[in-house]
Amino acid sequence: MNRQIQTEADELGFFGEYGGQYVPETLMPAIIELKKAYKEAKADPEFQRELEYYLSEYVGRATPLT
Repeated sequence: MNRQIQTEADELGFFGEYGGQYVPETLMPAIIELKKAYKEAKADPEFQRELEYYLSEYVGRATPLT
């Protein structure tokens, strides 16, 4: 069995044959706006530095709930 995992969504938001997004139609304009803003932010080195900081300092840390 040869399975290939798609880690990036295609232009329609799908991950392979079945994986996609379920969003109420009324939210689609906001989702499209968010996707556009994130695409622009990904190209910004300052955004990348800040994102890397938060990922390294906060992701995976213990919380008051754990």
